[in-house]
Amino acid sequence: MMKPAVVLLSGGLDSATCLAIARSQGFASYCLSFNYGQRHCAELQAAERVAQALGATEHRILNLGLAQFGGSALTDSTIAVPVDGVQPGIPVTYVPARNTIMLSLAMAWSEVLGSRDIFVGVNAVDYSGYPDCRPEFIAAFEKMANLATRAGVEGEGGRLSIHAPLIDLSKADIIRTGAALGVDYGLTVSCYQADELGRACGVCDSCRLRAEGFTAAGLPDPTTYRR
Repeated sequence: MMKPAVVLLSGGLDSATCLAIARSQGFASYCLSFNYGQRHCAELQAAERVAQALGATEHRILNLGLAQFGGSALTDSTIAVPVDGVQPGIPVTYVPARNTIMLSLAMAWSEVLGSRDIFVGVNAVDYSGYPDCRPEFIAAFEKMANLATRAGVEGEGGRLSIHAPLIDLSKADIIRTGAALGVDYGLTVSCYQADELGRACGVCDSCRLRAEGFTAAGLPDPTTYRR
């Protein structure tokens, strides 16, 4: 039997590639997505498409009320999404504590499933500078997880591992990897402000990084743009 793994799946390019990698390594993938109050639900619809296309064993969408706190252009409609290109520093699209909360819930589900593996598609090369996408954060969370769970304390089934297979890859390398594993990137949505049909704006940081990645990879960009 395949070992179970929890895979965080946003519906974007990176998480789809991460799911394909988990599948290629022989894991039965239990995908976890979040409706956290982001600007649009197109990425959640994309997550459902990707989970089905890549043969996820199960896919769940949890509701989080991060929009109640705001503090990010992705959860507060009064804060504009930057469209002038990727700038140094942490942008206003950073969502406070998002990856910490999502990994914590993935950790909870992994314990219930008897899984010792969690996959997350964070990247620290071609990215927007979020602090919770860095290798130091992943290593610290993994250490915490093995202190915080019954399985970790009692040693049931071995040590919990947080897999971040994309963390040191360029966007072009991520796209090449996913393409080789059969990912249909036309199913994904990466835009911070996609419309209800999932069409991308083409000018936010995520759109720019995605487009540059396809160009550098030498592969056609299947993204649908609204302008």
